This record gives sequence, structure tokens and C-alpha cells, in this order.
Amino acid sequence: MQLSSILAATALLCASALHAQPTSAALTTDPAPDKTNPATMQSFQLPSHGAMLNALVYVAAGAGPHPVVILLHGFPGNEKNLDLAQSIRRAGWDVLYFDYRGSWGSPGDFSFTHSIEDTQAAIAYMRNPANAKSLRANPAYIVLIGHSMGGFMARYVAANDPAVKAVGLISAADMGVDQLQPVPENQRRLALHPIASSLAAEGMAPLAGCTPASLAEEIIVNANAWNTVNLAPKLATRPVLVITSNDGLAPSNDAFFAALQKTGDTQVQEIHMDTDHSYSDHRIALQQAILDGLATLQQ
Repeated sequence: MQLSSILAATALLCASALHAQPTSAALTTDPAPDKTNPATMQSFQLPSHGAMLNALVYVAAGAGPHPVVILLHGFPGNEKNLDLAQSIRRAGWDVLYFDYRGSWGSPGDFSFTHSIEDTQAAIAYMRNPANAKSLRANPAYIVLIGHSMGGFMARYVAANDPAVKAVGLISAADMGVDQLQPVPENQRRLALHPIASSLAAEGMAPLAGCTPASLAEEIIVNANAWNTVNLAPKLATRPVLVITSNDGLAPSNDAFFAALQKTGDTQVQEIHMDTDHSYSDHRIALQQAILDGLATLQQ
């Protein structure tokens, strides 16, 4: 057999093996109906620092208690990833989705600090025994999964909350803080306009009570505390799934992944997908990666 034929055959076998990987049933099959404890969706207002945030929980079928995923949207939140919520629920998890203060009709003023506080409030809500019972949820088993800015929230909040079981990062944003680290603190305000311009380009229409300049100022003030690589030691004992795409955020996530490995974390995995920031043509692959990660937690 010629070398070219051998290589072609090998490539075909590798491709066949790749496509033969098992697909999660939660991607393709609805669970059996449970008339006593059916799958459902509950919408409500989630309290956070005097505001009542728009929120909903996808409640899994069965008596539970079900492990919980809190799904965190990005900036400003055009891609809400609710297809992930549906598939995660089919896999037996409750999924909480909410809109931060000042975003998408939730009252209050939007800021990154408020979004951090709102994420902490969402965790507290799910840990409340009465709420957990109502939602058939396990208040002791909470995983944070965030996209873009939501990934920043998931990483930061979990790093400061040891009881969070695991973290899933989908093109997690560093909000520009990593690029500010080499800049002397007395010179960081020179970056105010470029950061504000970048935020404005993302779109501010769904957000209230803020401006690109106010958000850029917040990033500059908190650059040291929010540095992503420095968060790695706080997450070193927990599973972390890092998913990246071709959106320019891979380098900072690669650095965070390397920092986790340096701590000795053996439960960290990184997956790169050849797609855009919204994973527009990789939605099934994204769901499969998330479901595989959650399945690993339950083994």
C-alpha cells in the first residue's frame, strides 16, 4: 500500500472514531414523563441588595433533590444560552437563569460589582432550604457555568466561595484586567477610553444605570482584585472546564488553564472550538462538552 493511501486510511479511521464518540442522551431524548414530579419552569423575582431580579428555574423531572447549575449570561447578554439550560435539565439538573441588576429589565443599576453581588445572591437563594425544597434542588451541590462576562463572574465568585462544586467557563472574559497588570497603577487611567470604547461596541442598550466610561472606571479600580491568573490557587481543588473559541479570548483562558495546572489541579480540562464568540455553528458540540463535564462530576 502506498504511503498516501495509508495516511488517507488512517485519517478516515481517526475521523470515524471522532464521530463515533457517544452522544449524551440529554441531547437527543426527552426523559420519561413523571406525572408526580414533572419537569417544569418556574419564573420569579430573585432578591439581591434591594432589587428583585428577573429569574427562572428549569426544574428537572423527578423527586430529586437535583444538583444545580447557575447559568450566567455575558455582556450585555444577547446570547442567553438557554439551549444549554434545556439539555442540562434533561440530564437531571435544575438550572437557574437570571438577569443581573440593570440588565434586560431587572431593576437597579448595572455594574460588574453588582453582577458579582447578584451571582452571590443567586447562590444564596438556591441554598435557602425552603427554596431548595420548592425547586426539588440540592442546596449543597451548585455548579457555576458562565459565558463571556458570565465566565468572569463564575470564576471570580467560585474562587471566593469554596462550597461551589465546579466551574464551567465558555469563552470567559477577563474584562481587560489581565492586560492592565503590567501597567503601573498611576498610568492605568490612560486605558479608560480604549476600554470604554470596547464596551460601547458590545452594545449598551439592554443595560441601565451605567455608561461605558463608568464600567471602564470600575475595571481599572478593580484590576488587581479581579486578575484571573491570581484566582487559580483558590480553584485548585475543584473541577474546572475551560472552553474557548476564535474570539480573541483564548489567550487569557489559556493562561488561566496553565495557572491551574501549575497549582497541581488534576480536574481541569480545556477544549477549543473552531467557531465564533456565540458558538453559532457549534451549539451541539458546546452542549455535549458541558454535559460531558457535568456527567464526570456525578461519577
